[in-house]
Amino acid sequence: MHTTLGYYFFLAGAALLGGLVNSVAGGGGFIAFPALLKAGLLPIQANATNTVALWPGQFTSIAGYREDLKKNLRLVIPVMLVAVIGGLAGSLTLLHGSQHSFLRLVPYLFLLGATSFALSGPLRRRMQRQLTESTQHPERHRRVHLIPLLLSLLAITYYIGYFGAGAGLLTMSALSLCGVERIAEINALKTVITTTANAVACITFITGAAVEWRYCWMMMISCAIGGYVGARNARRISDRILRPFIIALGFGLAIFFFLHKGAL
Repeated sequence: MHTTLGYYFFLAGAALLGGLVNSVAGGGGFIAFPALLKAGLLPIQANATNTVALWPGQFTSIAGYREDLKKNLRLVIPVMLVAVIGGLAGSLTLLHGSQHSFLRLVPYLFLLGATSFALSGPLRRRMQRQLTESTQHPERHRRVHLIPLLLSLLAITYYIGYFGAGAGLLTMSALSLCGVERIAEINALKTVITTTANAVACITFITGAAVEWRYCWMMMISCAIGGYVGARNARRISDRILRPFIIALGFGLAIFFFLHKGAL
């Protein structure tokens, strides 16, 4: 395995960027997971280490959304409970699977994540229309459809526990379609949901001894910094730059793993 100081800096940079991207749009796993595979980790261990390393960045980004979360406190506990169940089921499925089976799924998982980002433009425009309508017609405030929301989040958080790349956009879609209107509030709830599901997955991976700690500690610190910076500057970071980058990276990685999965 590569253990040079330069490579540790490379992993720290990948985690820093991953934390920032996760807090704004999701997709940090597109950056950190391939870097850990490059370090020589087995696929399941790379995914587990990636999940644990990126989690502090998600947690610190909650602080950046604290004002927006106050507007939807009645939703926070139900969505967190669903995230616990889904995250636990997904992470246990990963740990009890084989390295070969997971690696064969990786290109499809990257393809799913990249596709969700490719569809993010229409979703953003839809949310902007909702925001405009709710501002112009406050008497038409939409009711949140709780049961459909929780069922969709159960499936999404299962995916988060298993892999999770691109799940931020899936979560935002579910929140928007089920009645949460304002983009800032959607981002805040998305962060709570993904952070909770990944927290459960982290506990599962740690107790299952699937984490490579010699890389993980340093990446956790870098990601925490990136997550907080991203959340505090979410309104100033243009997704016109981030989204094409994440989409291209996701599809590029999907193609790479389709072509090379037998050799990894």
